[in-house]
Amino acid sequence: MQPIPVQHRLGGFYFFYYSIVGTFMPYWSLYLQDQGFSFQEIGVLSSIAIITRFFAPFIWGWVADKSGKRMLLVRIATWMEATIWFLIFIIPNNFQSIALLMLIFSFFQNAILAQFEGVTLFWLGEKRAKLYGKVRKWGSIGFIFGVFSIGALLEIVPITMLPIMLLCIAFTAFIWSFTVKEPQSAPLPQKKLEPLFPILKQPVVAAFFVIEFVMLFAQAPFYSFYSNYLKNAGYSTTEIGFLWSVGVIAEIVMFAYATLLLNHFSWRRLVIFCLLLTGLRFVLVGLFPQSFILQFFAQSLHAFSFGLFHMIAMRIIFQNFSAGQQGRGQALYSTMWGLGVASGSILAGHYWQIISGEMVFILAGLSSLFGLLFVYWLPNRIENKSP
Repeated sequence: MQPIPVQHRLGGFYFFYYSIVGTFMPYWSLYLQDQGFSFQEIGVLSSIAIITRFFAPFIWGWVADKSGKRMLLVRIATWMEATIWFLIFIIPNNFQSIALLMLIFSFFQNAILAQFEGVTLFWLGEKRAKLYGKVRKWGSIGFIFGVFSIGALLEIVPITMLPIMLLCIAFTAFIWSFTVKEPQSAPLPQKKLEPLFPILKQPVVAAFFVIEFVMLFAQAPFYSFYSNYLKNAGYSTTEIGFLWSVGVIAEIVMFAYATLLLNHFSWRRLVIFCLLLTGLRFVLVGLFPQSFILQFFAQSLHAFSFGLFHMIAMRIIFQNFSAGQQGRGQALYSTMWGLGVASGSILAGHYWQIISGEMVFILAGLSSLFGLLFVYWLPNRIENKSP
């Protein structure tokens, strides 16, 4: 029996990890609404699920760079993730208990992706420019699987079953994590870590992370409230799941062809394009909630809001952070993601019923244009280096 190729093992873990995300992200806010929480409480709980990205990625990144045991951390985190979804049946169903659950869940959730991205890039080695998109697309496929299958199931079973579904998928991800070994090319444990501050002072790195914050701040209402927004507009859970999956299918297409764009356009031009299309996307979401066609089109722009932007991010991190800094570099990327989404979610939840969900999405779209102030410091030359 032939061993499973490493890119298939890596792709398999992305599949299960993003199946969890595809189950949690679209339907968790609906679960909270079903449990009687208000939009303001949902906004706070959604931000708590992300707020540990302010500090957790740095803790995990420091431990990973210090120990060199990235996959061990991934296994511990996926086991704890499964444990958390089991505990939801034991703890009281009130705001304080759910907030604590989200805090612990997100602390371990944030350990997984940042470190596994580093594991993937180390395993792929010199082939990362050719293979990264092909491996990473399995995460998008896993997200689609989670969105579609759970959306269809929730037409049959009550949404109170959602934690059981999350428990099953998280445990499967834990089992699969044992198929991926520690990458041989990763740096060994370090007694003294290389400092990050000289890297963060570089204009391209500093500007990119500010732009990332702006981009994710604009997307926060989508991640926290898009399902509730569609439900209030009369969409079924199957239709909601389908619209979520449209964005991820667009991701897959972008992962397949992003290298062509990256080889013909500079980072500066591509990031400008991402910011403009992100703004257009959420203005359309806010203006036309009843139009399935325009919601479909808006979701397809996720190819640029996330897919292309993420590919640029991986290049910037791998080119500017050394091998011994990759754990913390990926952690900083994860931290800025959390900072943007958490702050945007809190504001969106606060103003949702004051100015309406439609206006929240329109303002979110317009806020993405603020990122254009920082694109000057991104390179205006074509980058042909990997990954």
